[in-house]
Amino acid sequence: MNGFFKLVSTFQTQAEPAYCGLTTLVVVLNALSVDPGRRWKGPWRWFDESMLDCCEPLENVKKNGITFSKVSCLAQCAGASVQAFRANESSLDLFRSFVETCASSEDHHLVVSYDRQILKQTGTGHFSPVGGYHRHKDMALILDVARFKYPPHWVPLSLLWEALNSVDEATGKSRGFMMITKRAKPTCFLFTLSCKDQRWRAMCKYLLEEVPYLLKSRGFTTVEEVVYTVFGSLPADVASFVKWIVEAKPAVNGPIEKVDRDETERLRYKSKVLQQLRQTRALALITKWMEQNSVNSPEDESLQTAILQACCQGAAAFRGSNCYPNVKCFKKDVKESNVTPNGARGEAVVMSSRVLVDGCEQVIDALVPKRPSSGNVGGGSVLQQDGIDQVTLEENAFHPTTRDLLAVLLLALPPSTWEQIPDLSIHAEISRIVSRKELPHELQLEVEHLFEQAFFVSRSCTEEALTEEALIETKN
Repeated sequence: MNGFFKLVSTFQTQAEPAYCGLTTLVVVLNALSVDPGRRWKGPWRWFDESMLDCCEPLENVKKNGITFSKVSCLAQCAGASVQAFRANESSLDLFRSFVETCASSEDHHLVVSYDRQILKQTGTGHFSPVGGYHRHKDMALILDVARFKYPPHWVPLSLLWEALNSVDEATGKSRGFMMITKRAKPTCFLFTLSCKDQRWRAMCKYLLEEVPYLLKSRGFTTVEEVVYTVFGSLPADVASFVKWIVEAKPAVNGPIEKVDRDETERLRYKSKVLQQLRQTRALALITKWMEQNSVNSPEDESLQTAILQACCQGAAAFRGSNCYPNVKCFKKDVKESNVTPNGARGEAVVMSSRVLVDGCEQVIDALVPKRPSSGNVGGGSVLQQDGIDQVTLEENAFHPTTRDLLAVLLLALPPSTWEQIPDLSIHAEISRIVSRKELPHELQLEVEHLFEQAFFVSRSCTEEALTEEALIETKN
């Protein structure tokens, strides 16, 4: 019962009938003291359901619930480490070992996805954390987040396993369980994958299915040709799938004048990641491709536009609104200042935007890392290294742009992507360029984070494709 005391101290009732997955994650993440990376209310950093929207819009969850793979993806995006198991790919003995491990630990918690009907309960699919294990009776304690229906209750482990080892009709896949733990290093990432824009499915299918086929079917003489093949036919705006993270918070007593020590450390980390990314051969190849093919960055990727969008989304979240696209934002009165923890100049850029939410005006501060450099605004220079052009971006290019998003996506693709390249020398060279082992430590962590996200996203993509096929067959 060691894990019980942590879980019960953060336990809460799901706010919506279909929020069981979100509320279960909130309970577990708060029990693990995972930092959400932003304030909840006042000075407190605390998870609630409204923060868990990176993998699925909250309106969709409220209407249809959430799948097993999306819950895994959300936990990963929120900063936890996740080991997820489908019941049909596991066993009762393995499940029992995870139940016992988590029940006897304060920093490992188990989430189960099961069919209520098998437990003789009302309803169908449900998520809840496991709060304890009775070895002698072989029973697990379910901390049911739907407290308006059921209090915490003990269930024979074999019966719970049967409820896990059932098929979710929405996806055609087995339910299962996942162990969630806190990362050894606090979460602070510059990039993330997003499944909120519906175009992510086309992007996922292209990268995971079509790209390996393209690479297998063509002969290449240079690594440039490989990169151009991968990105020459992207089905959607990459910024709809790979995004860069802006830290936003309500302004107190007017626009911000200084940032605290934790904020500064996060900004420095993000700045370092961006610098390291821009020194990679991957980014040089992307830049060369964009220039040779006259690929222009979207008009709306300016820093001011990105900050305004982040402030709008942040303002809606702070007000408890899920429909941030409908929030009215004013471009006027957007102010910029360079500040440090002690109020000096030069460490970070703070953009303050005035927004209107539900008729109430708010001033939102957005923090962006400042990377000191010299030169013309938006300009750049090209250097040669290992036969590949190295690009140095200049002043006011300190925020990520399309080329950065493409470069980090290239680095995060699965190693299996390149396996079918016919020419062994080209295969070896591109594998070296995208090898995570060759990256600086901070950038390596960033790419590994995206790779882990991509794993869960690909599972979701497969599930949703199977669901759509099933619906088509049913209609026919």
